Amino acid sequence: MDIKYPNGKKFERKELPKQAPVNKPKIETYGNRGMTLEEYLNDTNQFYRERKIAVIHKKPTPVQIVQVDYPKRSAAVIKEAYFKLASTTDYNGVYNGKYIDFEAKETKSPTSFPLKNFHQHQISHMKEVMAQGGICFVILMFTKYDEVFFLEAKHLLAFWERMMNGGRKSITKQEIEQNGHLISLGFQPRIDYIKILDALNLC
Repeated sequence: MDIKYPNGKKFERKELPKQAPVNKPKIETYGNRGMTLEEYLNDTNQFYRERKIAVIHKKPTPVQIVQVDYPKRSAAVIKEAYFKLASTTDYNGVYNGKYIDFEAKETKSPTSFPLKNFHQHQISHMKEVMAQGGICFVILMFTKYDEVFFLEAKHLLAFWERMMNGGRKSITKQEIEQNGHLISLGFQPRIDYIKILDALNLC
């Protein structure tokens, strides 16, 4: 059916210009941020420091710089460097008057944690810390499940000794669940390992 205006002109339907689709802002959650275990722990430690709960820092790795180029007078580019010495563990500091020392590792394996992720010098360091009365543990993350576990160093050392005596070269997830403690991921702090220390009366 034809539609006409009062002046007699025929109504013509005009096509509206197509608008570009509006991209809705993506709601960023901790589930999709893709953060690494190190980033989670750095955020957690910052939370602890800001609230005067604990002072824990990631240890810097000593590096020997061999060659540096200066493409600009105000800029330097490191071309060659190497680690001066083997690192010990990742984090250390003080909580409730106690020395805290721990290593953080993650694995993509869904069923076990490979012991090759640790090194003999790290194991020796943990033994030395424990001998001096320090609190030593490891934080292990199964990235497939986004699950994080707190495992006291004494258990890690037992699994290490088992490997050195010819046993399996990994810790099964079931063994970690039995000997360790699942840390529920939160918002602030993200990985509240201090809560586990308190529950175990370690500090």
